[in-house]
Amino acid sequence: MIQLLALHGIQGSRQGWLGVARSLDGACEVVAPNLRGRGEAFRGTHADDYRLQGFVDDARAAADQLGEAGPFILAGWSMGASVALEYLSDPRARRPRALILISATPCLARVNWFRSDGPALLDEIAERERRLSIKGGADHDAVAWTWQSIRHTDQRSMLPGIDLPTLIIHGSDDQDCPLEHAHELAHGMPGARLTAIEGGGHSLLTQHTEQVSEHIQSFLRVLG
Repeated sequence: MIQLLALHGIQGSRQGWLGVARSLDGACEVVAPNLRGRGEAFRGTHADDYRLQGFVDDARAAADQLGEAGPFILAGWSMGASVALEYLSDPRARRPRALILISATPCLARVNWFRSDGPALLDEIAERERRLSIKGGADHDAVAWTWQSIRHTDQRSMLPGIDLPTLIIHGSDDQDCPLEHAHELAHGMPGARLTAIEGGGHSLLTQHTEQVSEHIQSFLRVLG
């Protein structure tokens, strides 16, 4: 059975993927690790510990643990999609068979997840956690350090070199990553196709679980 290595977002954890994993049972095996700052994973003490490459290292370790059972698909939601894109540029990383990007942006520098610094940033993090109904997420310090490290990231130049079959799933009403970001991804990647979920916001994994699962299953059937 093909494996799906599923990466969570900046405030999320592996828990965010559990509903989709249950819905996909029998179609693929979902492996959703906790990246640094979540659960029992490594916890940094400053922003340098939460650079995008650090999350890539975590994803690479998880991919290596999949063993040689067969090909895998790399999937990411929100920041997890940015980690997935960066993963593809790491020459040490196992190459996935395909890519799934959900609620993603090719340019973190163009999203406004948070606007403040210092104590006000922690207040914003708590408010966004409530707004997106994030359960079992990262501690707020880890989120703040992550944002400080990744907020100027721009991955648009790498898109033309990604030749993997790619499914992009995005909500039409996403306020955190507007739909235009998904169109930019789809236009920039030769093997990408975009599926928009009408009325969907940023929290597609938990608020549109069945639709996300159906689109992933259709993608798996096309891959064969």
